[in-house]
Amino acid sequence: MHLYRSHSCGDLRADHVGETIRLSGWVHRVRDHGGVLFIDLRDHYGMTQCVVDPDSDAFGLAETVRSEWCIRIDGTVKKRTEETINSELPTGEIEVFIREMEVLGAAQELPLPVFGELDYPEEVRLKYRYLDLRREKLHNNIVLRSDVVKDLRERMWNLGFNEFQTPIITASSPEGARDFLVPSRLHPGKFYALPQAPQQFKQLIMVSGFDKYFQIAPCFRDEDPRADRSPTDFYQLDMEMSFVTQQEIFDTIEPVIAGCFERFGKGRPVNRNWPQISYKDAALWYGSDKPDLRNPLKMQIVSEHFKGSGFAIFANLLEQPGTEIRAIPAPKGGSRKFCDRMNKFAQGEGLPGMGYIFWRKAEDGSMEAAGPLAKNIGPERTEAIRQQLGLEVGDAAFFLGGKPKQFEAVAGKARNIIGEELGHTDKDRFEFAWIVDFPIYERDEETGEIDFEHNPFSMPQGGMEALESDPLEVLGYQYDLTCNGNELVSGAIRNHKPEIMYKAFEIAGYPKEEVDKRFGGMVTAFQYGAPPHGGCAAGIDRMVMLLADESTIREVVMFPMNQKAEDLMMGAPSEATPAQLRDLHLRLNLPDAG
Repeated sequence: MHLYRSHSCGDLRADHVGETIRLSGWVHRVRDHGGVLFIDLRDHYGMTQCVVDPDSDAFGLAETVRSEWCIRIDGTVKKRTEETINSELPTGEIEVFIREMEVLGAAQELPLPVFGELDYPEEVRLKYRYLDLRREKLHNNIVLRSDVVKDLRERMWNLGFNEFQTPIITASSPEGARDFLVPSRLHPGKFYALPQAPQQFKQLIMVSGFDKYFQIAPCFRDEDPRADRSPTDFYQLDMEMSFVTQQEIFDTIEPVIAGCFERFGKGRPVNRNWPQISYKDAALWYGSDKPDLRNPLKMQIVSEHFKGSGFAIFANLLEQPGTEIRAIPAPKGGSRKFCDRMNKFAQGEGLPGMGYIFWRKAEDGSMEAAGPLAKNIGPERTEAIRQQLGLEVGDAAFFLGGKPKQFEAVAGKARNIIGEELGHTDKDRFEFAWIVDFPIYERDEETGEIDFEHNPFSMPQGGMEALESDPLEVLGYQYDLTCNGNELVSGAIRNHKPEIMYKAFEIAGYPKEEVDKRFGGMVTAFQYGAPPHGGCAAGIDRMVMLLADESTIREVVMFPMNQKAEDLMMGAPSEATPAQLRDLHLRLNLPDAG
């Protein structure tokens, strides 16, 4: 017999009754039933109920074991009586009578419980992550992650993609976040960087003549943490293709993502024929470039109804250039209590408030509009707003005004709250959409300077001719895929022509010398017959987070950092020794602790 096990703790069934077997695993729990001990033994594959009584030579040792001890048992498989069968366990028809036991690893008093799914402080969970990972839900999440990665790989292989690996020690490049720098021992005063993404390498693979590439790529970015973003590293399904259009990228990746969600989504519907929504429309309708389309509510511009109206705040605001008034329809939100609560929400987000109108039935049975705005703008304008928004008795509308970028984010949050609280958001489904036509540039309102708003490597729509016009009007062949309010995929058709690339960076304040310095390898390569190419990258952490019904990626990452970018289990970041600093030619200049 094998030294540790003849079967796993999930193997045994009724047809094993009478066999002598060996199991190894962790003590899930011990129950004393009047001198008879029941030990639930657990391993990666499942759980088996084991029994030991005073007639067994193992009874004395069994009395000493506690939860999470690692043990080996030899015993005989017995059939449970009908009344004790556990139909919730695959092994629930049998139990193992223990003849012999060996303690493989005793456990001290546990710093957190493993049995059950009790809510426990995250700092403790991360410090003792190896114990946390024994908990059933988290353990299953990590297995799900493995299954998703395997599924994605197989789908890409079946589409004829080659899997290649790109370097994780490279040169620094401006890609939207801070780099993690690595000092060079052999080249004093110089630094490598961990790649924020395989961006330049994936493009160089296309220049090298490989037609379709993918990898499960680690990416490193020194960012502030969020629920859906790691402060250090993350993984993505990275892919690139040559001689393709934007639509061909969509047609290639859609069945990969959709098929994965259909396989692991626990039966929840996955929409097909994903809509393509312009960045401009997404900002207008949803207040976000990653809208949750399970919520059907769309915001609208209603500025014309407030121009020259009796509501001076909005009327005066509209006299300023670049301002507008937007309305959020709220079917079934027509109560003063709900409207006041939403107004307070806006104030909590830093805005003066959020105007509202709600429609109710008057004493004579007719419809009437109520709320401060209705009184100020009068019945004719109020009725025009109601008809534009398609609202009825019992409904409401909320209003925000100013320059859109100043209130869009709050409007988007308000739309989400209204959709959830009023029951418009269908939680039990996956709704995907492509967000397209991103602007390449934005102007800093404080300095007036123009910089890249999104990916600097995107091909501008209209090419060089577009760049020679108003840069703030230039759109890129850039796209994101959103699902349920999360950005899952980002990509672009690449700018593969050196002259267009130089011009694009020049507009953003990067001279030719700077481009050559930062992207010299790629720019030089483009001078040797670069094909048109494009691709995208799907965030695996976020995909698994959605599939596992979790609200944070830390629940689907095996060894995550905490919110302060600390690894509490391994003690990172840590101080370097003087010898290490000398080898790297570094001297620390830290602020005086005193």
